[in-house]
Amino acid sequence: MLRQVLHRGLRTCFSRLGHFIASHPVFFASAPVLISILLGASFSRYQVEESVEHLLAPQHSLAKIERNLVNSLFPVNRSKHRLYSDLQTPGRYGRVIVTSFQKANMLDQHHTDLILKLHAAVTRIQVPRPGFNYTFAHICILNNDKTCIVDDIVHVLEELKNARATNRTNFAITYPITHLKDGRAVYNGHQLGGVTVHSKDRVKSAEAVQLTYYLQSINSLNDMVAERWESSFCDTVRLFQKSNSKVKMYPYTSSSLREDFQKTSRVSERYLVTSLILVVTMAILCCSMQDCVRSKPWLGLLGLVTISLATLTAAGIINLTGGKYNSTFLGVPFVMLGHGLYGTFEMLSSWRKTREDQHVKERTAAVYADSMLSFSLTTAMYLVTFGIGASPFTNIEAARIFCCNSCIAIFFNYLYVLSFYGSSLVFTGYIENNYQHSIFCRKVPKPEALQEKPAWYRFLLTARFSEDTTEGEEANTYESHLLVCFLKRYYCDWITNTYVKPFVVLFYLIYISFALMGYLQVSEGSDLSNIVATATQTIEYTTAQQKYFSNYSPVIGFYIYESIEYWNTSVQEDVLEYTKGFVRISWFESYLNYLRKLNVSTGLPKKNFTDMLRNSFLKAPQFSHFQEDIIFSKKYNDEVDVVASRMFLVAKTMETNREELYDLLETLRRLSVTSKVKFIVFNPSFVYMDRYAASLGAPLHNSCISALFLLFFSAFLVADSLINVWLTLTVVSVEFGVIGFMTLWKVELDCISVLCLIYGINYTIDNCAPLLSTFVLGKDFTRTKWVKNALEVHGVAILQSYLCYIVGLIPLAAVPSNLTCTLFRCLFLIAFVTFFHCFAILPVILTFLPPSKKKRKEKKNPENREEIECVEMVDIDSTRVVDQITTV
Repeated sequence: MLRQVLHRGLRTCFSRLGHFIASHPVFFASAPVLISILLGASFSRYQVEESVEHLLAPQHSLAKIERNLVNSLFPVNRSKHRLYSDLQTPGRYGRVIVTSFQKANMLDQHHTDLILKLHAAVTRIQVPRPGFNYTFAHICILNNDKTCIVDDIVHVLEELKNARATNRTNFAITYPITHLKDGRAVYNGHQLGGVTVHSKDRVKSAEAVQLTYYLQSINSLNDMVAERWESSFCDTVRLFQKSNSKVKMYPYTSSSLREDFQKTSRVSERYLVTSLILVVTMAILCCSMQDCVRSKPWLGLLGLVTISLATLTAAGIINLTGGKYNSTFLGVPFVMLGHGLYGTFEMLSSWRKTREDQHVKERTAAVYADSMLSFSLTTAMYLVTFGIGASPFTNIEAARIFCCNSCIAIFFNYLYVLSFYGSSLVFTGYIENNYQHSIFCRKVPKPEALQEKPAWYRFLLTARFSEDTTEGEEANTYESHLLVCFLKRYYCDWITNTYVKPFVVLFYLIYISFALMGYLQVSEGSDLSNIVATATQTIEYTTAQQKYFSNYSPVIGFYIYESIEYWNTSVQEDVLEYTKGFVRISWFESYLNYLRKLNVSTGLPKKNFTDMLRNSFLKAPQFSHFQEDIIFSKKYNDEVDVVASRMFLVAKTMETNREELYDLLETLRRLSVTSKVKFIVFNPSFVYMDRYAASLGAPLHNSCISALFLLFFSAFLVADSLINVWLTLTVVSVEFGVIGFMTLWKVELDCISVLCLIYGINYTIDNCAPLLSTFVLGKDFTRTKWVKNALEVHGVAILQSYLCYIVGLIPLAAVPSNLTCTLFRCLFLIAFVTFFHCFAILPVILTFLPPSKKKRKEKKNPENREEIECVEMVDIDSTRVVDQITTV
């Protein structure tokens, strides 16, 4: 009883609000426009987010703490000889993969000379600045002898060239570790790709060679010069490629990911304009009908204007509060489109149900009372789900900013639908009541005045006047609308046909089967190439790297951050045991084995052992580079202790993919917790992968919980709690199907797809809630009758918004970007699966599942019988007359 009273009270409040807006339409139409213009002026402070790590890496992760610890123990200037695949921080760099179209050996004389020429061209790159030209020698990372550090593969190729020039045959390259003439062992697993080896790991051929050039970025000037050098580096590689057409080169820099991520916005512009034109056209067509008075094409256009004003207002607020734009914001207009258009079409559908002989204010009040309650509840659901996503509980900044922007836009869209679109409805209502043309706003003459006019003129001015309409025809004045006619005359009877229902149930079982098959194959996607444009350096370089350099994982730093008893043989064995199964590419293993043997043979005490350890680093030339991998501290009694040490590990892999690397990270993490030696492992890519699965699923998990909580709480507010039961089951069915089918469509569970799934919850509630509410609250008659009635009342608005939404999504499929491809596939599946439930699954299932309409008939008291006199009926074709008193 309380729920019914509350339901009536809310309807009354919205009715009075509609009457008040209809009384002041000019104010409510102009205020949103002025607010949007004022806030939209803040685009002069438009900023773009530069840091991809800030957007896509988990904000609170153990990997960032480990990176800070590593940087404090081993700064970059202590890592000059250990720059394997950006061991600590990516910094500024230029990288190029050189390969051949014909799978030629890149170590033969011709290609070796070609690579060394490319190296010379890169080192001659100049960045002009006022008064000085910077070259690679000015901004490179320096060695101890003040020379630039370059990849060891360059030294290998130079020695190979010299050996050929002197006809030396004893020089051989081994893989993945080779030895230079100065005695150093260097790791080349990430510099040589597509390697074919002889016996004893001797390289026979290599299909690809990778060169890396590391740059300094110690201050703002240095960083600016390094950024320009990276741009010149890419231009130099492209020019070199044109002059050597038989080889293929893939340049890549530290700025490539950021530039390619932002490129999605630029390549999407003309496709978004096309999408807007198509949506405007479809919205106008959906609101049009043959009757030129009752047609509402301007309302279709003004509905999109309402959404645009809300989006502009939200963008202005984001700019004023210091927010920065990123490419994930491309999804916000489509979130607004799905929610805003359905709200406007639902109001238009309610307008068609009002009586034409009423005043415009009364009709507007009836529209608000009929449609605003459900629209308010669905808007509240949007605000709660996206609000949870915008909270600090969300660990990925891109998802949090997207949800925050969506919340603001949806809130203002709700206000603007109430005010701006409601006022527009009032203005078009006066045009209709005055029998003016819905487009040209001129008075429509009566049919007899058009008899002498041309056919096309009469067609444009076709209208039905109230004096020409009987009472029985008054309710059918809007049936000339194509969608209304289609649903009422054809579809409702067809979908509820007894012979159609088994096929619908069969299709639903097939739907569940394929969804389950996809659901069991869900994979988490943390590959950053999934968020960039397709024809870019990032995609090309990543593809080439996975093809040629996937034999070994990225180099992982193994850092011991405590003072352990290196002289203890059991500790030495433990350290080597923890790294068993990895390729150790530093001097630590060989030196530790040497010390272990020496300690066993001499039995040195701790003080003598550590002194010998330190002196050997200073004096032994074969271990001189190992000084960068160990930290000493001198105590008050002149005793030397080892504070920290490190080694570098590479795992042998069949294919370097994110999932495999994530499993490797988790394995090493568990080992670091249970081991006797305190150590950490780190690689810059761990910053993106660490706790990625938990961080990625958190927004969706929290949004689902909040949606279920709100559905449960609103069960005490809506007229019947059974509405929420059906709504929850529908949401689960839709989300389950979307996840399954997007996996079958090769869409991974990444940041973009998770945001789409959050939106899918709300989109399903948007479309299904009014349908279910009308059915559940219906009394008397049969289930089939109320299914038809629900489709007739709300089906037109659902169909109109769906057509506009799909038309707007189609151009998105053509955008050459992985981000928009994911966005299109997820949003299309959400729209299609929801439409399938609204127009097929629910209409069939509700005809034979609760609530039962027979039980809802009000029982009359037998003692309080009521006598009803039947109307006298005369059959004209016969003389049969019925005139009797019936007791009910």
